[in-house]
Amino acid sequence: MVLEQAAARWGIRWAKQEDGFLGKGEVKGHPVLLLLPLAWMNQAGIPVQSVLQKLSSYSPDLIVVHDDLDLSLGVIRIKTRGGAGGHNGLRSVVSCLETEEFSRVKVGIGRPQGNESIPDYVLSPFLSEEWEQVVSILPKAADALECLICEGPGIAMNRFHVRSSEPGL
Repeated sequence: MVLEQAAARWGIRWAKQEDGFLGKGEVKGHPVLLLLPLAWMNQAGIPVQSVLQKLSSYSPDLIVVHDDLDLSLGVIRIKTRGGAGGHNGLRSVVSCLETEEFSRVKVGIGRPQGNESIPDYVLSPFLSEEWEQVVSILPKAADALECLICEGPGIAMNRFHVRSSEPGL
């Protein structure tokens, strides 16, 4: 959803390719290639690796946008490297690329309440009462991605790692 928001903002159109939906364009003079993989999340590294190999791209230029159970709904965090932290999609990317040296924009989705399993929770649509918060965080997450691309990780982390007094933000 974050990449779709960013693509719309930057005037990038999606084209279906072998590896997924690709969008090519630029943001404030910086070339970008967006990928929405057509793979199961736990196999997301395969299309990422394929696209990077075709581009002969260096993995630190890679930014992975992903959900994060360990962050409350709507919280955004940026990391410049690190392990998968239990995220199967990241585990696949790290495994396929054989490196943890790439940036991430993490968007909090919170943890399931009660007895709901994590897979069921992650694969379920947001609850109706969560939609207002989800819709409000998408532009902020796209802002974080844009800042990371255009101004670098230091500035992006300082700008978007802010504690809010509002619950869940």
